[in-house]
Amino acid sequence: MIRTGRTFLEETKFAHLTPSDQVLGRPQPPLERPHAGPVTPLPPPEDADLRPVSLVEAIARRRSVRTYAPEPLPLATLSYLLWCSQGVTSVFRDTWTFRTVPSAGARHALETYLLVNQVEGLAPGLYHYAAVSHGLSAVEAPENVVDAVEEALIGQPMVGNAAVVFLWAADIYRMTWRYGERGYRYIFIDAGHACQNLYLGAEAVGCGVCAMAAFDDDALDALLGLDGERSFAIYAAAVGVERVIPI
Repeated sequence: MIRTGRTFLEETKFAHLTPSDQVLGRPQPPLERPHAGPVTPLPPPEDADLRPVSLVEAIARRRSVRTYAPEPLPLATLSYLLWCSQGVTSVFRDTWTFRTVPSAGARHALETYLLVNQVEGLAPGLYHYAAVSHGLSAVEAPENVVDAVEEALIGQPMVGNAAVVFLWAADIYRMTWRYGERGYRYIFIDAGHACQNLYLGAEAVGCGVCAMAAFDDDALDALLGLDGERSFAIYAAAVGVERVIPI
């Protein structure tokens, strides 16, 4: 019997950890991955058309939504959802960031990539979110990028129907620099924080979200230009304008 998951849990227990690179005095990695091209600023998140929804109401209404209205997402709405899920609220001495989601030791080792299908003011394609400056940088992608991402995500139809698909990747050394091998546990927890904030934030802008954890790791890493070791895909979520069903 293969017990890979059990081995992972056992080998990342505190009893097996060696001193981390932080403890050994090695310099910490940058706060975010470099971007392939120029970063275009996004509109302020507060420009989004927000409807009054209490936190209790957002929690109670949260559901996974797999079908969407065939209309583009306003750019300000995308800006707001990026801020909800990975927005930087302050930077401390270029050493760490505080964000809208919690992260072990404020390491924030997630990188957000986007497959844009229908967003006002953005050409369809792949983008990388510059969290510190709150902007987007285009990522080189094949012409059939939607089909390629859908195939990598095991053919889930939400990929092609969504206005945008969030694709979260781990920049793992940002986490293991402090926590060693146990940091692999924490990055999965952090991804859950980010996606839950996306779900809750979407309730205020009339959007539906569907999280996706089934994907071909190697195929998705290749599309995003990740090496699969130091950086690798970890989670995804489709987002679109909610359909209004006549009563």
